[in-house]
Amino acid sequence: MQHKPLSLNQVLICGAAIVTLSMGIRHGFGLWLQPITQAQGWGREEFAFAMALQNLAWGFMGIFAGMAADKFGAFRVIALGALFYCIGLLGMAWATDPWVFALFTGLIIGTAQAGTTYAVIYGVIGRNVPPERRSWAMGIAAAAGSFGQFLMVPVEGLLISQAGWQNALVFLAVAALLIMPLAWGLREPGLNAPGQVKREQTIAQALKEAFKYPSFQLLMAGYFVCGFQVVFIGVHMPSYLKDHGLPPHVASYALALIGLFNVFGTYIAGTMGPQIPKKNILAFIYMARSVAIVIFLLAPLTPTSVYLFSMVMGLLWLSTVPPTNAAVAHIFGVAHLSMLSGFIFFGHQIGSFMGVWLGGYLYDQTGSYDIVWYLAIALGVLAALVNLPVRESPIARPTPQAP
Repeated sequence: MQHKPLSLNQVLICGAAIVTLSMGIRHGFGLWLQPITQAQGWGREEFAFAMALQNLAWGFMGIFAGMAADKFGAFRVIALGALFYCIGLLGMAWATDPWVFALFTGLIIGTAQAGTTYAVIYGVIGRNVPPERRSWAMGIAAAAGSFGQFLMVPVEGLLISQAGWQNALVFLAVAALLIMPLAWGLREPGLNAPGQVKREQTIAQALKEAFKYPSFQLLMAGYFVCGFQVVFIGVHMPSYLKDHGLPPHVASYALALIGLFNVFGTYIAGTMGPQIPKKNILAFIYMARSVAIVIFLLAPLTPTSVYLFSMVMGLLWLSTVPPTNAAVAHIFGVAHLSMLSGFIFFGHQIGSFMGVWLGGYLYDQTGSYDIVWYLAIALGVLAALVNLPVRESPIARPTPQAP
């Protein structure tokens, strides 16, 4: 018996709301760098290491969250992720030792993000949205994460200033629990029933096929660069701006503008996916990021230049997500989409680890972020080049899949 898929509106509303909350909370973490390090007497590397560990845990656990969501459905994975998010934020508020802080902020929140963000949500989209609308729907979900950044980062800045940084984290812990009832809307009762999703491959066979396919490796390499750039900027730009004498509200507005303009960037990238080769969209995004960073560093640093840079980077911020995941779905099919998206995203998070940790380490060593800015430029050019050879056509398998 073929089970009826979830309605498009239900998938988009619940999925977008979950991503809005999950990504909205995490996008503001850079605002806590100075309050926490000053209150605890730590260097920036301690905070940066915890954030780097968070990104690595998010990527690594995303693989297993994807496997579980493909097999058992997204609801249980998302609900458990929401509980972990609450626990991690409470630990982040009350930890006084750098290693305990890294445990909660890094491992636990990273695990929570694995279960409440793109890999799991995109698996639901892949299973329930027709192929011709899949890239568009993924763009909607990615845009929701950006809207969460626009909506929540200024709120988080206000909470820190009005209630204190610890109480602000407690408020966010409560907000994270709202993900649980939203996850109920993504239950797929017939996921394990015959005829719901064709799985001619085992997990091991799907992984072997993907990792032997050069285009999968190239997409993962590009995503590494994406993670390096956006997480370095997201976590360290508030402190970079304060170091150069700009008032704190400029950083909050800058991150909010990135989120607002990324709503448009991700939606446009998702809409263009069916019309333009996805590899060309990705190559353009990575090259444009490098150009934007060069201009930002060369121009005089003023609130206006920061806001203009944030608008441009916002258009390019998570706009890599819909074409990358849609390309994976098109090449390999949707049976193991959450898991394969999780592996691609792990490459992104290794880059995130390097970007955020190197930012803190090299700042403590040199008193400047210059080296990491230069690395972000060079890696953007490299990512543009490695995406060009990607082959997007469905992979040819020895035995044809049943209709």
